[in-house]
Parts: sequence; structure tokens; C-alpha cells
Amino acid sequence: MMGNQSGVQASLFYAFNLEDHVPQDHLLRSIDRFIDLADIRRHLAPFYSSIGRPSIDPELMIRMLLVGYIMGIRSERRLCDEVHLNLAYRWFCRLDLTDSVPDHSTFSKNRHGRFRQSDLFRKLFEDVLSRTIAEGLVGGEAFGIDASLIKADANREDGIEPKDWSPEDHASRATEEYLQTLDDAAFGSATPVPPKYISPVDPAARWSAADRGKAHFIYSTNYLVDLDNGIIVDVEPTAPIRQAENKAARDMIERVMAQTGLYPARLVGDTGYGSAEMLGWLVYEYGIEPHIPVFDKSGRRDGTFSRSNFIYDPDGDAYYCPGGKSLHQYRRPFKNERDAIDGDGMRRYRASKHDCEACVLKQVCVPKEPARKIMRSVFEGARDMARDIAQTDDYVISMRQRKKVEMLFAHLKRIMKLDRLRLRGPNGARDEFHIAATAQNLRKMAKLIPTPA
Repeated sequence: MMGNQSGVQASLFYAFNLEDHVPQDHLLRSIDRFIDLADIRRHLAPFYSSIGRPSIDPELMIRMLLVGYIMGIRSERRLCDEVHLNLAYRWFCRLDLTDSVPDHSTFSKNRHGRFRQSDLFRKLFEDVLSRTIAEGLVGGEAFGIDASLIKADANREDGIEPKDWSPEDHASRATEEYLQTLDDAAFGSATPVPPKYISPVDPAARWSAADRGKAHFIYSTNYLVDLDNGIIVDVEPTAPIRQAENKAARDMIERVMAQTGLYPARLVGDTGYGSAEMLGWLVYEYGIEPHIPVFDKSGRRDGTFSRSNFIYDPDGDAYYCPGGKSLHQYRRPFKNERDAIDGDGMRRYRASKHDCEACVLKQVCVPKEPARKIMRSVFEGARDMARDIAQTDDYVISMRQRKKVEMLFAHLKRIMKLDRLRLRGPNGARDEFHIAATAQNLRKMAKLIPTPA
């Protein structure tokens, strides 16, 4: 017999428990085991007044933001609606059925105020990282480094030339932050080359087509990842410039070593981190093995001998050409020993003009100059070490492990939907990158550590 639904009639009493309606295998239930915000509340206490009407619980706002990034909900308006409707989200945020959800404007006010003043999201990231270390998920033996491009919240069609832009005409919070970062090696002073266009709404975002597509206003998010389980041990925003990303890599490595005591034996990265200065810093300053392809432009395309065809003699501090002749910095002795290094950290080794003119290999070595010269970086020893490592089996393994970093970026953009920022300015990018990295580490812990029966 076909049944009919009876008319809707509100019950006088309800026996309803949220705990019974959240599946045991739900992602948020698994993540909830690793969240302890008691220390966060103590961290925020000095930024709240001791008098007046009680504010919205900061723990509630943090949990709601975590839900948004974990579940890929990019809009805070939509996040409030989802928490209002979804029982699992209510359970995770410690809201009962009758509890009201904060208005979306509350997040903006706190984010630009006490959350940013207290560096809350950095503190949250470090607390979750400490938990991953305590759970034994961070080995500290090998770190991977990489950067990914994230579009800024700026219309590419609205860019203006630098000569037409002035802070007075475009005063905003993002402009104020941009002016504060002009001397920052991660943004303004990363390169002396001025940008082609400036965004009026977010001037710190860099106009770039580095992703081989249409040019956009872009930030870079830099990840330092432990390669055992793909845990993010540090994150930093920069302009999408190689020098800025290299500086961020050094800062993150030093910060992790100082705060956690982790001391990696090797660093794995792509050619962008293979400059002579970066390799020299790794090898000479900290003794870290660079599993990084060398950034080398000494190869020639005209068929003449490249620098790799010359053999360096460290004892005699000289190069030997394929014809067996030597190249030295100086051809005569000096009373006081000299070591000529130019402003780029390079030494020049020159062959004898007499040797080159009489050599049968001159046309395939130096056809247009009277004598051959070789440039050698002061960090060439570190570059040679990186080249030697590139021939080993460990290097092949490292290149395979480096995919863990790339997978984190793919997860960030496709699952968490962070392919474009919502917040503007360097501080906005920093906040988003930190809370996104925190969410990724929480998801990783939930995946690697099974929920007890």
C-alpha cells in the first residue's frame, strides 16, 4: 500500500545529538583529534579588552576558517551558510542546533585587527607543525623546496604603468603594505627591474607571465617540505622572482633549524635554486647536500668549446684547455698575493695569447678573440659538488621524492581551490598561505594516522 507523509507538525521536545549524526569516518572527525586551541586563546588574550560586551569566541572563528580551507569553501559568506546547514561542520565548530553562526563581516574585522596583530595564523601553523613532529611524521633528513604561482585578487585588465601610479591616488590598506615592503628582499628590492604594470588595488602583486600563459598579477607561495611524509615545515609569500624565492628558501631553512632543531642532510629542488650563491650557501654555511640541478649558462651553441671542456687543477689554481695549455689569473708573480674577484663573485682565468695563436684548435675554441678566458665562480666548488651528486642513485631518488612538493601545490589549487587569492596585499597573501598550509598538514595527519576504533 502506498503511504502518505503526514502533515508537518512541530514536536514539543526533540532528542537530538549532533555526535550521533557525524559519521565516524568523516574527515573533520579525524582532523578534530589534532586540534588544540587552548594555547591560541592564551596567545590572543592580550589583544582583547578586559571590559565590555563579550566578543564572538575566537576559537569558533578559527574552526570555521579551518573548515573553509579544508573543504575548499573559498567565500566566507558561503562558509557561514554551509556551517549553518551542515551538521558535521556544526559539530566541528562546537555549535549546537540552536546556536547562531557569526556574520561573515566578523571574520574581516578580526582578520585585519587582532588576528593580524598577533600573527595568529603563523602561530596556528607552528602549533600544528609541532604536533606533526610529536607524532613522528617529520624525519628531518631531506627537505624539498619549491614555489608556485597564485593569482592575486586583481583584474589584469586594470593594470597601469608605474609612471601613472601614485600612492595618494590609490590609498588603501594594500597600498600601505606595498610601501612597507619596498625594501623587503622578498618583494620590492628583489630585483631592480620595474614591473611592466601595477595593479591599483594590490600594487605588491607582480605582473608576470611566468606560468607560460597570459600575464597576471601574481604572488608566489614558497613551501619547505619534509620529504618523508610530505609535511610542510615552513611557508613564505614572495614576489614571483627567482632571487626572492631563493632568499625565502634560505630564511625558511634557518627558521626551521632554529625553532624545531631539525637539521636536514640534503635539500631537493629544481634549477631555480641551482644558482652559485644558493649552492654555496648550502654547502659552505651549513654543509647541506644540494640535490639540485646546477643553473649554468656556460654552454655554447656555436660549436666552440664550453667551460666543461676545460679541466680545473685546484692545486695549481689553473684551467687546462683541450690542447694542454694552462689558463691562469695572472701570468707573473706578485709580491703580495692577489685574488681578483669581480662584483659578481667571478674570477677570470686567461690563456696566453702566444699559446692560442699557435694552437690548431683555435677555430673551435676562440675564433674571434686573441686568447681564451674562463670565468669561475667563488662558489664553483659547491657547483661541482652538485654536479657530482647529480650522477648518483640518491639524486634519482631525490628527484622522485620532489614530486611530493608538486603534489601539495596541485592539492592546494584543485582540492582547496586556492588558485586565486581573496585577500589583498602581502599580509593578506601571508595569512592565506599560512592557514592553507595548516589545513594541508591537518589533512595529512588525518590520512596517515588512523582513527582509533
